[in-house]
Amino acid sequence: MSEKRYVLDSFAVLAYLQDEPGAQLVENILADKESVVFLCAINLGEVYYITHRERGEAEAERVLLVMEQLPIKEVLPDRALILQAARIKAEYTVSYADAFVAALAERLAATVVTGDPEFEQLPSVAIKWLPQA
Repeated sequence: MSEKRYVLDSFAVLAYLQDEPGAQLVENILADKESVVFLCAINLGEVYYITHRERGEAEAERVLLVMEQLPIKEVLPDRALILQAARIKAEYTVSYADAFVAALAERLAATVVTGDPEFEQLPSVAIKWLPQA
């Protein structure tokens, strides 16, 4: 059987960590032995700053520890990924962080896991949508 590749965005990570709608889908993907899950370091930073702003620095640090235990491969952006994200950002009205998600998904031929409607405008990216409340 072939592996299934997924790239999580901050929307999916936060849904999982905060047990919001979509958490079960993310948990199922993480538990699936045939799935390989990726997260761009830029989006880890996004999860950190959102958590810090909404719940404080101590909780943001705890989230980092939790993330280290999950079967997620963190990808540091290289020059090519940065430039691909910049191209996506120039062409579409997505956040810069979301542009990294899309660029990484394109590079890896992976499916983006998200509930963020910004991704609807990206035709080159396969999406696995999180269920809404």
